Amino acid sequence: MTGLPDGPSGSLWLRRLRFINWILHPFEVMEARAKKYGDIFAIAKNVSPPMVYLSNPAAIEQVFANPEFFDTSSGNDILLPLVGANSLFLLEGMKHQRQRKLLMPPFHGDRLRTYGQTIWDITTQVSSQWQIGQPITVRASTQEISMRVILSAVFGLDGGERCDRLRKLLTSLLETVSSPLSSMVLFFPSLQKDWGKWSPWGLFLQMKQQIDDLLVAEIQQRRVEMQNLPSSRDDILSLLLSARDEAGQPMTDEELRDELLTLLFAGHETTASALAWAFYWIDRLPAVKEKLQAEIDSLGAHPDPSAIAKLPYLNAVCCETLRIYPIAISPFPRILKVPMEIGGYQLESGAIVVISIYLTHQREDIYPQPKQFKPERFLERQFSPYEYLPFGGSNRRCIGAAFALFEMKLVLANILSNYDLKLASNRSVKPTRRGLTVAPPANMKMVVMSKSKVKSQNSKVLLTSDRT
Repeated sequence: MTGLPDGPSGSLWLRRLRFINWILHPFEVMEARAKKYGDIFAIAKNVSPPMVYLSNPAAIEQVFANPEFFDTSSGNDILLPLVGANSLFLLEGMKHQRQRKLLMPPFHGDRLRTYGQTIWDITTQVSSQWQIGQPITVRASTQEISMRVILSAVFGLDGGERCDRLRKLLTSLLETVSSPLSSMVLFFPSLQKDWGKWSPWGLFLQMKQQIDDLLVAEIQQRRVEMQNLPSSRDDILSLLLSARDEAGQPMTDEELRDELLTLLFAGHETTASALAWAFYWIDRLPAVKEKLQAEIDSLGAHPDPSAIAKLPYLNAVCCETLRIYPIAISPFPRILKVPMEIGGYQLESGAIVVISIYLTHQREDIYPQPKQFKPERFLERQFSPYEYLPFGGSNRRCIGAAFALFEMKLVLANILSNYDLKLASNRSVKPTRRGLTVAPPANMKMVVMSKSKVKSQNSKVLLTSDRT
């Protein structure tokens, strides 16, 4: 066994410049590091505490198999301004286990399927506003769909003044940190200065407080309603209000508020970006589009959401979308509580271990031709949770993973059943920083075409080299 893995060296200022470059160009920076240093490398030499990146499946398995050796709360302080101190992201030990148990049930099994019609109807409502032959900004549309799904399924809000205010505030809050430049404020706490509502951070804090107040008001009103009259509501907030831990205790208003924000930020931005990527790849590759369209059409005019969710090629398209450009590229840094050997390196207590989802998904030995969008990968073999991990893993795997995939499938099936989206430009699209995630460019446009027109043009579609 050896000490720390290899990695770049340099002065403090050089490291900061590299960090800024990573914020702006995360995929390129990580690939360059992996090419030079291998699938386990230190982010910088002679830095205390050391930070080690992993994209080696065997090493990832070691980490996932021993969650008790790691602190996963301290490494996620960057999320504190967005989600609050009671968020599942920032809890550790017994508190984390308690909250996770309370939050898990609404996202699985029969409960998950109750949201199918809501997702379908919201997608129909949003897409019905499109005009045939006119371009749409793809991510704006997918963001509207995912926001309305979250507000309805999670918050139980389908309209009204509070719903409209919350939607506008949430959208505005996310936009304040969405560009590559404005996202810097999340990565550098020294920039988080409140100089009043006219300063960027002051405006952020003001909107965040308004959101907190709206959520607490909704929680308190819902509590009163449920005490006075038994509720048959099936939104996630109502279910969480009824949930009790092993000691018979409910979540507090503050815990509920922070967990609702966690579900919003984890499930809204990520799903919107993934859907935008899916539409991009489907149009770039006519063979994929044709095969997917045929599978969806095979279900008839009014498909059941459960039948859609079981379509194998649709599932493969969604999985490949999340593989090639994972939205969260390196979530949940883990801080070692005890010395541990990982991947042949002896790491000391305090070392920060980061699992790179992107680099793992780009391994040539697992995914031949990793830059190619090939859904067939997920029909030909099953990948281990250490090889394919778009939702993280172990005790930190995203609790909304099943909901996100379910939503992706229904939205894609709905829109592809009624429209064809054609990229306004044949130029390839590069990922861009969007807050803490990576997404398609906000200005990516697609032209809305009717299916009847598409079918008449199918014979003219050629799989040319510039569209692969």
